[in-house]
Amino acid sequence: MRDNPIVTKSFHFSVEIVTYYQYIVKEHKEFVLSKQLLRSGTSVGANITEAQDAQSKKDFISKMSISLKEAKETRYWLYLLEECGYLNKDTTITTYKKRSFKLVELFLHIEEIIKILSSIVKTSKQQQ
Repeated sequence: MRDNPIVTKSFHFSVEIVTYYQYIVKEHKEFVLSKQLLRSGTSVGANITEAQDAQSKKDFISKMSISLKEAKETRYWLYLLEECGYLNKDTTITTYKKRSFKLVELFLHIEEIIKILSSIVKTSKQQQ
């Protein structure tokens, strides 16, 4: 996992999403929107990981395209949760391994992942 930056970034992002999900359920007792965020946010990395063992270039592009769609959906849920008052970008969250991050970092991380995935999908399609 350490040799591939997008795999590593998406895994760490998933950990942040799970941590944020736990926070929003505990602090705000919000279960519906947060579950959507959890599903799409962890799906990004799962599809990227699956793409690493793709059976063909077409399969690889398909999995990475799904990851890109899930990343954009995750961004949507983050903005919606912010607009609805469940998210304060200045709030600091700590993972169970004691790594702290500000919620604003979720927005930065998902934007970075979207840019990387967009580039991977575009380049892969051109090489097909």
